[in-house]
Parts: sequence; C-alpha cells; structure tokens
Amino acid sequence: MKEKLPLIGKYSMLAEPFHCDFNHAIHMGRLGNCMLNAADFHSTERGFGMLYLNTINKTWVLSRLCVEMQEMPAQNSRFSIETWVENAKRFFTQRNFRITDEKSGSVLGYGRSVWALIDFTTRQPTDILAVRDGDITEWINPDMACPIAPPGRVKVTNEARLVASVSTKYSDIDINGHVNSVKYIEHIMDLFPLSFYKENRIRRFDIAYVAETYYGDTLNFYIDDSVQLEKVIRITKTSNESQEETEVVRCAMFF
Repeated sequence: MKEKLPLIGKYSMLAEPFHCDFNHAIHMGRLGNCMLNAADFHSTERGFGMLYLNTINKTWVLSRLCVEMQEMPAQNSRFSIETWVENAKRFFTQRNFRITDEKSGSVLGYGRSVWALIDFTTRQPTDILAVRDGDITEWINPDMACPIAPPGRVKVTNEARLVASVSTKYSDIDINGHVNSVKYIEHIMDLFPLSFYKENRIRRFDIAYVAETYYGDTLNFYIDDSVQLEKVIRITKTSNESQEETEVVRCAMFF
C-alpha cells in the first residue's frame, strides 16, 4: 500500500467559526495547527509518523516554521493543505506546505518547516535516517515548488523590551510533555491589541524553536519593534529550579 501513495499528501480542512477572528478568517494559531496536523497525517500514512515513532520511544519536534499568506481561509470555507518532504538529513528534515481554497482553487499561501527527531527519554536529537533504514528518503519530492524564502535567522536587537510574563498551564502542554508549538504562536498573537490587527495584516510569520518549556515554567516575552513593518519577539523561560533566563523561541512577523 505504501508504494501507491503519492509523494504529496493533500488534506481537506474547515475554517470553523470558533477558530476564526473578527475578520471572519481563520487565525494564525489555528492555521498552524492545521498545517501540523497535515504533516502528521502525511508522515503517519507513509510509516514515519508519531504512531510508529512512539513505539520506539521517539517523536518529531518542530524546529522552524514560516508561513506566507496572501489571504487567510475565510470562515466556514474548506481549504486544502498539501504537504511534502523537501529533503531529509541525519538530524533535520524539511517539509513544505501549500494552502489552497477548495471552492476557487486559488492558492492562499505557502509554508516551510524544519523538524528534528528526538528520543523521549534523553530529549536529544537522534538519527532520522536510522529509522526504518531511512524510509523517509523514499518520500522526498525535490520537484514540487515552494516559492517562499526558507526560514531566515531571526535577529533581536538591544531595543527588545519585556512586555509580558506568562506561567505555563495545563492547556499549554501537549502529548510530548512540553509546551505545544502552536501555543507559542497563540501567546505571541495575544501580545498585541485588537486595534493593531485591525490596521495590520500579517504577511509572513517566521518562528524558531530553540528549547523546550515545561509545565510550571514562566515564559517572558520581549518585543523588538525597531524595524518598520516588522515585529520581533524573543521568548525566554525561567523555572522553579532556576531564575536564570533561557531563550526558547524567536519569532518575526512581517506586515
């Protein structure tokens, strides 16, 4: 059955009203969640997803994600997410996305992501190509175009200022035992008032995950808005064990 599957997976999604904002369009956090679901569907169907990895004490973790949208999926609309593996190396694999409106067929946007494979116990990266004798390489599709720029380095200047601190709660934690990737996106979006989003539309969202955060840790949010039409966010964590700040996320939003 595996050999009959295409290199590209295509999955239908619904922009449900309670996942949409005041613009009657899906919000960035929910779109990110749909993209990660598509990645899991694709990898699981092809034998290197969470369903199998959990049996060998391993899991995928998201390292980088960038999304560029011409238009967000509208409320109650159906949209498709296509996803494919661009390359796979020993410790990182790159996966791309294309988001399309199902009714009109128009492309709404694209995404790029970088993933690592970690051991559940040690929390350290493990060899991706050692899983099932490197089966993931059978699914690499170098020919499918993804026209947006790869994730770039997110630079934070000395102008960054502390604007909020949040204690991680039950709903932040996912099946891997750490703060979920999408939760960081939601926390970042909440740093700005509603009036800001009424005047500005996110053109590109670029986030780098540096370290894990766990239940009970405190997240500290710094904003650097020294560059026009760009917001850079740096997130650090402190814990009960250590009040020394450790960087966990960097994010750049372009308008």
